[in-house]
Amino acid sequence: MGDILSQSEIDALLNQMLTGGGDGVVDAPPPMVKVKEERPYDFANPSKFNREQLRTLENIFDNFARSTSSFLTGYLRTSTHLEVSSSEEIMYRDFNVALANPVILSMIELAPLKGTVIADMSSNVGYAIIDRILGGPGFGINKMRDFSEIEKILLERVMLQILSFLPEPWEGIIPLRPRLEKIETNTQFAQIIAPTDKVALVVLTLKIGSSEGNISFCLPHRVIEPVVDRLYTRFWYGQKEEENKEIYRERLEVELERVKVPVSVQVGKSKIMVSDFVNMRVGDIIPLDSYVNSDVDVLVGNMHKFHAKPGTSRGKFAVQITDLIEREEPNNG
Repeated sequence: MGDILSQSEIDALLNQMLTGGGDGVVDAPPPMVKVKEERPYDFANPSKFNREQLRTLENIFDNFARSTSSFLTGYLRTSTHLEVSSSEEIMYRDFNVALANPVILSMIELAPLKGTVIADMSSNVGYAIIDRILGGPGFGINKMRDFSEIEKILLERVMLQILSFLPEPWEGIIPLRPRLEKIETNTQFAQIIAPTDKVALVVLTLKIGSSEGNISFCLPHRVIEPVVDRLYTRFWYGQKEEENKEIYRERLEVELERVKVPVSVQVGKSKIMVSDFVNMRVGDIIPLDSYVNSDVDVLVGNMHKFHAKPGTSRGKFAVQITDLIEREEPNNG
């Protein structure tokens, strides 16, 4: 039997294991510490959009995407899906360098904002749209080529329809009047701002049948600077909530105006004995509490709302309103 270790020897061995000392003992790995990656701040080109502002732009274009997707599905008569895939802040030169001829660049004016916004549509989905409009299956083409004048006109008509869905999601920020200035298919005409200017790039993925591509909206900071302080989710949803309340109120007013209510005229009142009522015959006279020239009461439902004069109109009995009763009181008579 081997030697039995004493308590002091056991304690010494455990101490060596914990401290990593002793022969044949492997040091325990240090605990994993997650270090946040540090990025240098460029003071020469400070950020113009924060994360929440970009997220608000995503919400705006997400609403735009749903309306546009429904329109394209009916217009092209095929399954179409459009959704926001990303948003980021970049320099304009980075957006411009990524363009490759031929391109489909829609130059857009967002009045009352000053300046030009660019919508870049992938050539692949551009060809698919043209193919569907001309009666084809909606396939793209394998070999890229420039667009003909007729194809440019067809794309321009589609973009005009697409831009019509842009004002509604922006109403919570600013009422826009989009106008398509022109469509360019050459990148050399895309120099609208300085290369180092900051832009917000919102990328939407468009699927038309089996074809897929992007529609990227390039929003220069100098264009949307007047409303950039409103690009917050709480502001946008708050405005939308107020807008929804106003729409609900207007619709309620319209619906109430179409509701039919009973209107009756009370010439006068009287009280008689039950025995007189039971024995009443044709030709009997009941005295009223009013005179021939007295006003009559007009009831809306059971509310006394107007005083009126009795008369006739076009051969029928009628009343002419003479007074409005401001305080609505139920008539229990």
